[in-house]
Amino acid sequence: MNELDHQLEKILITEDEIKKKVQELADEIDTAFPPGEEIIMICILRGAVVFMADLARCLERQVTFDFMDVSSYGSGTVTSGVVRIIKDLEEDISGKNVLIVEDIIDTGLTLKYVVKVLKTRKPARLKVVTLLDKPERRVTEFKADFNGFAIPDMFVVGYGLDYAQKYRNLPYIAVLKASVYS
Repeated sequence: MNELDHQLEKILITEDEIKKKVQELADEIDTAFPPGEEIIMICILRGAVVFMADLARCLERQVTFDFMDVSSYGSGTVTSGVVRIIKDLEEDISGKNVLIVEDIIDTGLTLKYVVKVLKTRKPARLKVVTLLDKPERRVTEFKADFNGFAIPDMFVVGYGLDYAQKYRNLPYIAVLKASVYS
């Protein structure tokens, strides 16, 4: 038992389910990009770090990492609707295979913006993978190329996802009790 477990309503996706899905996503990604070609994995900080690390270890090709810190939430639980790039890429992506790695797609605003910005930098290929997708929360049309789990409109934490920077280290995805964040 984790000391944080009493703050969780339930486990939504187990550690074993996540491991299996990450391998499935890696297999799909390896098939979608040309064999033998390197991929620049762009992690959307901070939530996608755990997912990207596990995904990278499952890919059967060379990968490099870069990071973007993008926010539309601040410290709250509801999007502000305004997307800000807090930390931009360090690497030039023009002519390269790019995989944006995101933890969760909620409204779609953040990823739609990031994809639009990165396409102007002329990558050879640009694809998006997300571990979690909340399609019923979408306020703009956006669909990732590779999706892990579609989940209901619940506030989830764990496996990199947080509330006020807590719960990221849980090895599973759990629903946070409303009493914790209300």
